[in-house]
Amino acid sequence: MEFADCVKFANENPVAWLATVDGDQPRVRGMGMWFADETGFYFQTAAMKDLVRQLKENSKVEFAFHKPDEMAGTMLRVAGEAELLDDPEIKKRVIEDRPFLKDFGLTAESPLLVVFRVSKGEAHFWDWESNLKPKEIVKFGD
Repeated sequence: MEFADCVKFANENPVAWLATVDGDQPRVRGMGMWFADETGFYFQTAAMKDLVRQLKENSKVEFAFHKPDEMAGTMLRVAGEAELLDDPEIKKRVIEDRPFLKDFGLTAESPLLVVFRVSKGEAHFWDWESNLKPKEIVKFGD
């Protein structure tokens, strides 16, 4: 398994369950990943969300993508550190790719628009057949 397999799976199954830490309490929420490529996994949210505060206090995250099938399906789990991106070009691109954000009054210049990426970490696939086998960990990033 290679990182390219992880990117492909995430893009084909972009709904993820993302976990952060809030003090000593884990917090999990469903999120639609924006996209993944060789530079990492990209997400977009809004500045007023608890998620942003949690990322600023502790950037460690874990998220899982799931593709159902007749058994338990296949899951991709990814762990790493989120980095908040304050790049005007990235923000312009997310507005172009997700025009519904304009309905919320968000623009590329809006301080409420938050984009974050996980560019370094580790990932592994899980399915019923590999359930009891050692994990094949894929490390990514520099």
